[in-house]
Amino acid sequence: MSQEKMKAIGLYKYLPLDDPESLIEAEIDKPTPVNRDLLIKVKAISVNPVDTKLRSPKATVEKQLKVLGWDVAGVVEEVGPECSLFKPGDEVFYAGSIKRPGGNSEFHLVDERIVGKKPANLDFAHAAALPLTAITAWEGLFDRLGVNTDPSKNINKRILIIGAAGGVGSIAIQLAKHAGLEVIATASRPESTEWVKKLGADHVINHYNAFTPQLVNIGMTNVEYILCLNSTEKHWSSMAEAIAPQGKICSIVETDEELNLTLLKNKSATFVWEFMFTRSSYETDDMIEQHYLLNEVARLVDSGIILTTVTEKLTPINAGNLRKAHAILESGRTVGKVVLEQF
Repeated sequence: MSQEKMKAIGLYKYLPLDDPESLIEAEIDKPTPVNRDLLIKVKAISVNPVDTKLRSPKATVEKQLKVLGWDVAGVVEEVGPECSLFKPGDEVFYAGSIKRPGGNSEFHLVDERIVGKKPANLDFAHAAALPLTAITAWEGLFDRLGVNTDPSKNINKRILIIGAAGGVGSIAIQLAKHAGLEVIATASRPESTEWVKKLGADHVINHYNAFTPQLVNIGMTNVEYILCLNSTEKHWSSMAEAIAPQGKICSIVETDEELNLTLLKNKSATFVWEFMFTRSSYETDDMIEQHYLLNEVARLVDSGIILTTVTEKLTPINAGNLRKAHAILESGRTVGKVVLEQF
């Protein structure tokens, strides 16, 4: 019996976006779930900086189609023999694992421990905008920075979110406000400033200028928490100056330069990385925490506390539209999230 096929979008060569072979459509084998895998019928996907970074030009040539995409909303088609959290027909959303093929395909395999129930109040497109950014923002705030989820414990505490208008920042603002923090967001353009204010930022400063003088102008000398979502090395000295004694800085952006950690010493300040693929890549003992946090995000969405962050929707899911979505991200001026729906 011949192997059933499915549509997928991916690459063999790592090329500039203006080359039509940078992302192509192909027919590949439809996978079969094993162990704790779910086979998902993909309804909508979203793009993230990780997609454009992995697709960026280099000499490598893949023998098999390399499928990207780490934001999916869809329906459980089939479950592996060890699954206990989901059943066929369940509507789900998730980001997946960077160690496995991405979700830019008609069907996709994912471990159930990193999957959440789709928010009931959202369609698939709006749900697909959330997983990667929500996991990153949640882990950055609550697991890495150690922000308390109880608002009564965060009275008079402040967080500076650098690059707040993008996908992760759009969720982080809302989660930080829900946790009771005073939020200072950075933005540099009228449309991004308006966006972060709409999401609940209390103050907006410009990330092209030093932070401390701008903080002083709004009545504060420092902040207890900093979440850096843009150019860690560029903002490093400014962050070190703005962080409060015993404060915490978390970044999601890798750096090509060495960071001078000594700048934090006299303040006994903490620096920590957040990478939302850590749990799935290493299959950590607490990997299932992503299942729980996505379910909590879905609850917050359905309660009207968290708003989805879609700013552009493309239909259908094909190579041309995916190249267009990558181009929007590569412009470096993205506000919110770009999603694609329907194969």
